[in-house]
Amino acid sequence: MTGGGSIRPCLVYSAGNKEDEEENCPHSTQFLADLLLTTPGELFQPVVMEQCFSVSRDDSAPRTPPPPTSPPHVLPSPRHPPPIPPSSPLSALTPSPRQEQRSLAGAMVDVSKWPLFSLLSTEELATVRQACVFGISANEAIYITHGNEIFVFGLNSSGCLGTGDTLSTIVPKKLDFLRGKKVVSLNYGSGPHVLLATEDGSLFAWGHNGYSQLGNGTTNQGLSPVLVTANLQNKKVTEVACGSHHSMALTQDGEVFAWGYNNCGQIGSGSTANQPYPRKVTGGLQGKTAVGITCGQTSSMALADNGEVYGWGYNGNGQLGIGNNGNQLTPCRLIALQGLCIQQVRQQPNVKLAADIVYATVDQNDGHHILVSMHDSLMTQMFPVFQIVSGYSHCLALTDEGLLYAWGANTYGQLGTGNKSNHLSPVQIMADKERIVEVAACHSTHTSAAKTQSGQVYMWGQCRGQSIVMPLLTHFAATDDVFACFATPSVVWRLMSMEHDDFLTVAEALRKEFDSPETADLKFSVDGKCIHVHKAVLKIRCEHFRSMFRSQWSEDQQDVIEIGQFSYPVYRSFLQFLYTDTVDLPPEDAIGLLDLATSYCENRLKRLCQQIIKRGITVENAFTLLSAAIRYDAEDLEEFCFRFCVNHLTQVTQTGAFWQVDGAMLKEFISRASRCGAFKN
Repeated sequence: MTGGGSIRPCLVYSAGNKEDEEENCPHSTQFLADLLLTTPGELFQPVVMEQCFSVSRDDSAPRTPPPPTSPPHVLPSPRHPPPIPPSSPLSALTPSPRQEQRSLAGAMVDVSKWPLFSLLSTEELATVRQACVFGISANEAIYITHGNEIFVFGLNSSGCLGTGDTLSTIVPKKLDFLRGKKVVSLNYGSGPHVLLATEDGSLFAWGHNGYSQLGNGTTNQGLSPVLVTANLQNKKVTEVACGSHHSMALTQDGEVFAWGYNNCGQIGSGSTANQPYPRKVTGGLQGKTAVGITCGQTSSMALADNGEVYGWGYNGNGQLGIGNNGNQLTPCRLIALQGLCIQQVRQQPNVKLAADIVYATVDQNDGHHILVSMHDSLMTQMFPVFQIVSGYSHCLALTDEGLLYAWGANTYGQLGTGNKSNHLSPVQIMADKERIVEVAACHSTHTSAAKTQSGQVYMWGQCRGQSIVMPLLTHFAATDDVFACFATPSVVWRLMSMEHDDFLTVAEALRKEFDSPETADLKFSVDGKCIHVHKAVLKIRCEHFRSMFRSQWSEDQQDVIEIGQFSYPVYRSFLQFLYTDTVDLPPEDAIGLLDLATSYCENRLKRLCQQIIKRGITVENAFTLLSAAIRYDAEDLEEFCFRFCVNHLTQVTQTGAFWQVDGAMLKEFISRASRCGAFKN
């Protein structure tokens, strides 16, 4: 841990003044309780709260480039990057197709966790294959269907929806430019502007273009998707990345192209002149084969196929990781990162050294020596970086051995080091955790996340306005969920995918196998109709069947069990409930199911039936439902139905159901209604 100040075992809760810090630095369990109030559902396990530390706080926020005060054609100072309204994710530097065999499939993403997608119907959500939520307030969305159709909806700032206008839309609109092509990469900036690459290598762009970030040679707003071809002829684009107002593309040949705003050198051209067309990035990348790209707000990074990492552009917070905070106009290799990675090799007694390679050993004062190759290519091949992601002004790097490093701005604890001190060079974090398989950050937020080999998801940094300075274990299944529920704004950090190769959860598999003759080992015959079930499921889910199949009941030896006291719809609904936890019956049939639930002592089912009856009560069936509630001793339901009948007394007394009840019940109802003052008028 670096940075000065006295260490206290607590979690930094607020970014107020020093007096506020003392007041807002509660016990970690109370912090979790407060945090849970801001989230949907139980997202954390308080019992697994990680040990966190705060240090005497440095009041300086991460240096953020001030907004440009001049028109696009006037170049600002190279030390002052462009305006950075938070709102651009997908800045993950992930493996190219050549590296996919090393990546692990993540948990499925639930797109409905993003509030914007709650506007879609269940049927529309079922068609979504890929999705992106972006915008200053996460107010824009793009999604691609299984049929490779692209739809957009939301605020439409700067024409970023590509609909040909700047009108907002709450109803998804279809864009026709894809023509059935599959999307392989999508990203956006802070304007916002959008880049999209298809499987045939085509590159499209639209949205904000004040700095030529669309790569079409103009600064005119792009209201519709246009094909970007300048300097990319015969090139196949496989990945795109956006900074606040600059763009990058990676080709199948491992070349990196950049264009747009360049006041801090983020284009990598060696100058600070804006770049109106895609330009190949050379310098330190010359002769290298890139396999990934990522953008910070005004910085750029590339990952080479040998694990080397290169960065250029704005470096005021150390986000390039090169040991200083000076801007870089051309790609600069992160030497410190390679040095950190190589230190994980311990010399073994039987190591055979090649004659043409020079090695050095460094004593670690623990009885071991580190083996260091002075041959650059061998050194980087031994411990290559596997994934890099860029946050607003910080970076995370994951090696192929699952080691995680962080550097850059740390005002919100986004480096996960336990304090808020910036780091100009990579520092290892989460060393005490199991192997990390995925890291996440996006350049519009100060939030970080990571996923371990066993599927545990951690988050840290700015989370719903709170500063979490150490990785915190969550209940999430995917790193995407962290950004849906805790990032500000709640944008995505990568193009989300809902493809799942027909995988079924346990609940989905049970639902699918209900009443399936192919796998069932037992049948119920009701009203001459058969219902196919599985003994094991019934025994697990219902005490009645557990007793039936464990004792000397005659039914235990039968392949077909006859049911006479309940109707087919009622009994089928009961068995289906045991497979699905849901009931789908009209109120009149729910009365019969309520009878069954009472007989079988299924209290949860009984409550569900009462809810169905309450929601389906009408003047015509109210007295029938009241009679059933009394008969089945459902006191809460009885009170509800009685109140309904009294409130609609004139209409209820004119129904056939009212006069068909037995005299004793009718007399009791009139007496009770009278005591409630129903006949005063």
